[in-house]
Amino acid sequence: MFTVMALLLCLPSVVATWPGNQLHRRVRQPDRVRSVAYFVAVALVPPNIAAVLFETEWSLFTANVVRLGLFCLDGVGIGLILLYVHRRWIDAAPATQARRILAIGAHPDDLELACGGTIAKLHDSGHEIHALVMSGGEVGGDSSRRPREALTGGKLLGISSVTVHDFPDTRLREAELEMTQVIEAALRRYNPDIVLTHSGNDQHQDHHAVHVATLRAGRQHSAILCYESPSVTSKFLPQVFVDIGDYVDVKVKAVQAHRDQAGKPYMTGDRIRGIASFRGAQAKIGHAEGFEPVRLLASAVGDL
Repeated sequence: MFTVMALLLCLPSVVATWPGNQLHRRVRQPDRVRSVAYFVAVALVPPNIAAVLFETEWSLFTANVVRLGLFCLDGVGIGLILLYVHRRWIDAAPATQARRILAIGAHPDDLELACGGTIAKLHDSGHEIHALVMSGGEVGGDSSRRPREALTGGKLLGISSVTVHDFPDTRLREAELEMTQVIEAALRRYNPDIVLTHSGNDQHQDHHAVHVATLRAGRQHSAILCYESPSVTSKFLPQVFVDIGDYVDVKVKAVQAHRDQAGKPYMTGDRIRGIASFRGAQAKIGHAEGFEPVRLLASAVGDL
């Protein structure tokens, strides 16, 4: 009986120590879920330990009553944990038709900051996402770390492939022709239904250069959406919104994968949640990411 109770106690312990990336990827409010699991585990341990220590001093009847009581107590605790996790489980609706998305960013953290929630949601719905990052971000950080962090963040979001190019950071405008050729090659390779890229209403020169290169490369593409970077101007006016209510914590975790940039104010969870809340208010939902459509063919979007 005590072996069974010991096994029951393992569940809250497993939830409480579940690796951070996996917990953030599976449930809403992961930190609260972990705290509740810790509380249940700590609350259940003392009575179970006491029962083991004093079992020999009890009569057979008393020992059986204690065992039954502890079994019920442990069962209730485990049930509460399972119910709590179930109520916060991210349950993405599968798409009726899988799409392919190509996301293009200037620097290793741009996609996570701008459309990380959308990408994670698309992946969970069964869509295929590929990413191009045009520079290693050597001017704004450690070029030996940032490309690796792009791969880590992309993996967390569910991106199938992340290709980091080495065009000159802060001087991407000088490489617009070469970037256009790289994007054209990616469009031929992946044949995406939708392309995500920087907005033309962005004051960062690299972001604007990637926007221009994408529009040139995708001049024949029928579905191009421009996402919101921290450096967009007041002219950024999204007309397409994606509900990321279940994915705000996933987005924050993916941004945090870029530890080389951790000291910058726009990398904080508060700022990310604030923008998502603001765009959500515009879309009349809790949290959202906003996009400016360059072109948006309904059949390319489907039930995204």
